Amino acid sequence: LHNLQLFHSSRVQNQQPATMKFSSSILSAALLVSASCSSAAAFSTHQRTLSSSIMRTSSSSTTTFLASTTEKSTECSSTTTTTITPEFAGARDQAITTLKAQLPPEALSTLEQPLTHFISEYFQSLSDSAAAGTKNPDGSEVTPQQAVKNMLTTLSYGLKYGLGKDKFIFENVRHMALRGADFNDTSVIDSRYEEDSLKEKLGPDVTTDFYAAGCEFFRPSMDLEHSVVLGQDNLKQAREQIDAGENVIFLANHQSEADPQVVSCLFETVGKEMGELAAHVTYVAGHKVTTDALAVPFSMGRNLLCIHSKKHIDADPETKPAKSRQNMTAMNSMLKGLKKGGMAIWVAPSGGRDRRNVESGKIPIAPFDQKTVDMFRLMGNKSKVPTHFYPMAMVSYDLCPPPDFVEAGVGEQRNVRFTPIGIAICDEVPNVGGAEKRHLFTDKAEEECIAGYTDLLKGLKMDEYIPEEYSS
Repeated sequence: LHNLQLFHSSRVQNQQPATMKFSSSILSAALLVSASCSSAAAFSTHQRTLSSSIMRTSSSSTTTFLASTTEKSTECSSTTTTTITPEFAGARDQAITTLKAQLPPEALSTLEQPLTHFISEYFQSLSDSAAAGTKNPDGSEVTPQQAVKNMLTTLSYGLKYGLGKDKFIFENVRHMALRGADFNDTSVIDSRYEEDSLKEKLGPDVTTDFYAAGCEFFRPSMDLEHSVVLGQDNLKQAREQIDAGENVIFLANHQSEADPQVVSCLFETVGKEMGELAAHVTYVAGHKVTTDALAVPFSMGRNLLCIHSKKHIDADPETKPAKSRQNMTAMNSMLKGLKKGGMAIWVAPSGGRDRRNVESGKIPIAPFDQKTVDMFRLMGNKSKVPTHFYPMAMVSYDLCPPPDFVEAGVGEQRNVRFTPIGIAICDEVPNVGGAEKRHLFTDKAEEECIAGYTDLLKGLKMDEYIPEEYSS
């Protein structure tokens, strides 16, 4: 998709309006392929494969990949062969073929590989999900037509709102989730939907609940039946504190781009009230989630506080002053929300995702940044509203494994796996102590997060991923 952005820029310079053609083509493809899959679904999966006139069984329907992305990418001897079902392979191939046919020939060289990879990953994950007997929230089965609809809808949103004349601009450092003009929540009145500017910007998508769309996309790839939520008493306590008008800040490790959806889907398994809490959380996010074409539609459905991490501020000296000013604006906006009370914030004090150790294959938690934790403690104190801090451990790496090394730009290769996930809400760390002992607070929060992370890996039967230093 980074290549897609470069391609789009060159087309704009040549005054050729290609982007909207991409979007409409993908929407058409979604209708065509989804219709094909829907008619195919009428056939018994125990008796026959999809009609060959609609879909073909790919010669690559058996895909070999690393058993886990925590395995070494080189000299790896342990692999797992996963067979994608003919139904999902046919839907995947037809989706890819239809998309290629709709895209301009000059775009294929840059779009074919990243789009094909992402589509293949997603269809494989949903094929594995269906084979495991995963059910949707309404009790229905995970199907090829569901994979087609989710994927092509997401791509169409990415092309529409991530690129081109309809590109969605996150105008404020604090973004409120777009839940749709018809979203029925009497406690939340979103006056933005009364403005003509937003109606014109979203067009027919003005009723789209982008929060729900993001959850629906990733939920089938989560093995929720075997997932784990630890510290539910702490979660209940946090919910009660928020309901009482106090603030809660979750200090979390960060493992995948889908972590907001992981929080939502796992909180929903605890109960309706916790699902509502997940939708209420504001996520501290970096620049990628508002500029990467594929990430934009997911970000549109989330409450965001856009803050540049220290590592990304320092990466480009020329933009450092502007990014620093934006961070100050974001801090002021957050302080305003904390003063109002009842705010829930998720932040990764490390400033980025956990990365696997390419030598050992283990995935240690990225160290918490002292200054980041200090800043959030300071904001909590300045708000004059009781603010509580809960470390939150997350295991979600295999769901959407990140690159092994930090990439400053946007457009990274997307991977998706069907896998169990986990969250642990650790004991509250009291916000006490002066400046001379502030490191003790950060150390305690990180220690709690590591302990919760280790417990999660054990509970998920992923003991082999526990870093050796955590076992001592």
